[in-house]
Amino acid sequence: MFKRSFIPALAVGMAALTVPSAVGAQETEPPIELEPLGTYGTGVFDESASEITAHDPATQRLFVVNAHLGAVDVLDVADPAEPELLDRFSADDALGVSGTEINSVDVHDGIVAAAVEAPVKTDPGWVVFFDADGELLSSAQVGAQPDSLHYTPGGTYVMTADEGEPADDYSIDPAGTVSIVETATGEVRTADFTRWDTEELPEGVRVFGPEEDLAEPDAVSRNLEPEFVVAADEHTAYVSLQENNAFASLDLDTAEITELHPFGFKDHLLEGNELDASNKDDAVNITDWPVYGIYQPDGIDLYQDGDETYIVTANEGDSRDWDGYSEETRVADLELCADAPRFADYDIDELQAEENLGRLHVTTADGLSEDGSCYEELYSFGGRSFSIWSTDGDLVFDSGSEFEHILAETDPDHFNANNDDNDPDKRSDDKGPEPEDVAIGTIGERTYAFIGLERVGGVMVYDITDPAEATYVTYVTNRDFSAEPGPDSGGDLGPEGLLFIGADDSPTGRPALAVANEVSGTTTLFDITGEAVGDGGNGDGDGDGDQALPETGTGATGLLVGTAAAAVLVGGAVILMRRRRA
Repeated sequence: MFKRSFIPALAVGMAALTVPSAVGAQETEPPIELEPLGTYGTGVFDESASEITAHDPATQRLFVVNAHLGAVDVLDVADPAEPELLDRFSADDALGVSGTEINSVDVHDGIVAAAVEAPVKTDPGWVVFFDADGELLSSAQVGAQPDSLHYTPGGTYVMTADEGEPADDYSIDPAGTVSIVETATGEVRTADFTRWDTEELPEGVRVFGPEEDLAEPDAVSRNLEPEFVVAADEHTAYVSLQENNAFASLDLDTAEITELHPFGFKDHLLEGNELDASNKDDAVNITDWPVYGIYQPDGIDLYQDGDETYIVTANEGDSRDWDGYSEETRVADLELCADAPRFADYDIDELQAEENLGRLHVTTADGLSEDGSCYEELYSFGGRSFSIWSTDGDLVFDSGSEFEHILAETDPDHFNANNDDNDPDKRSDDKGPEPEDVAIGTIGERTYAFIGLERVGGVMVYDITDPAEATYVTYVTNRDFSAEPGPDSGGDLGPEGLLFIGADDSPTGRPALAVANEVSGTTTLFDITGEAVGDGGNGDGDGDGDQALPETGTGATGLLVGTAAAAVLVGGAVILMRRRRA
């Protein structure tokens, strides 16, 4: 038995849902709704055939990374109900190299840029430029493993986050860098992290790995791994360092990393930060545990509120798990310090039982006692949430445990399912719903964040107009749980990349959302409607909000759950979501 008695935030069986009494909220129509318009399917299952998208409004073409083929698929979305494959741009053909991979794509004024990884990922990669018809224009060499690629808002530069992951045996670990390509000249400048090889790192920036690797004089600059890059303007950009649990500020004028900011850790013992930690308890059990979550965002985006810029993060989580070094283990396999303050109220054996914390994946790189004999703190991967941060690294808002609560109340029979398996609870021990990417869009006078959930699928929508008071709006999924996941079966599985398309740029005259799904190999366009869209859609009055809704080309109906004040109606009771704010 636990020494400590507690009431779980939510503990129900998979087949039925028991909820507490209503707490005074009433269901209302959400201000925006998402409806599937049409889907392009590659017919390729679980091979990353649809990952990242970019949209060219002049031609109404969508450029989709097909990593399975090392290509960019060019889709005609002028009729969004029937997206059509027009062409396929091959990086191998463009570069005359065999075995490349395309990781990201963006477009500005009809010029498409793709981030291309070398056949040996530790070698330098490329940015390849081509036009909307798929004709090669030029290429430029960048750092190792360019992962994320974005234009600056004005198109002056293309930036790549060169992740620089090590070889699987850790024989080579290239430096993580950010490459800045000037679009007018093709000149490439490189921002690196060598400054911190000699300067002290800010506390909380994770630098870890094999001891012999960390002993090298350039260990820090090789250890920092840029994941995602996005620019505020033509002068400043921000870069997520996922495994390092930090972000960097980038001066585009000087091509210098100016600051590093740790994200810190999320305390799952705090009210509003609960999680379901076990895939072996046959229940939804969202409760508090003595675990810290490492935010470790993947996709990030930016927006302005007055004069302030805010960074919005999808807190996916990631571990280093290579043949030459792995930080990943389960709580059951660790020696815990019985006298540690975090565990004082628990029986250690019960805490490590598989129906409690035993199955949870945690890192071995953090939490070890000073004498190295036992672990006095536990750190799991990801925040199971999205967050809003100041550019100085202050946490402004975090959605806490809302994602798991919403999923449990929406469809407990498939709570925390994986993206290739309909069985429930499969991901509770490993990052839960796993927020992967975030896209931000302005509709009317409001700003919304769209967060894709890589595992169970679907998109969470929040109103983030007031950064400190962000509120849940709706959840929509185009996944079909009545069918087994497989080629052309199961609907949209594994959303990887999200793209907001404003009303002026959209083929419907209303705002839209494009979602690339890497497991199902599908790309779906969602129409955004509702009271907030009105007659224009994006606040400038130029969109045609009265255009008829196209027939959906998917044959599937999206599941939509929406409320005001972050409430969900379930079985006649309305549950008001609890949230934690900094």
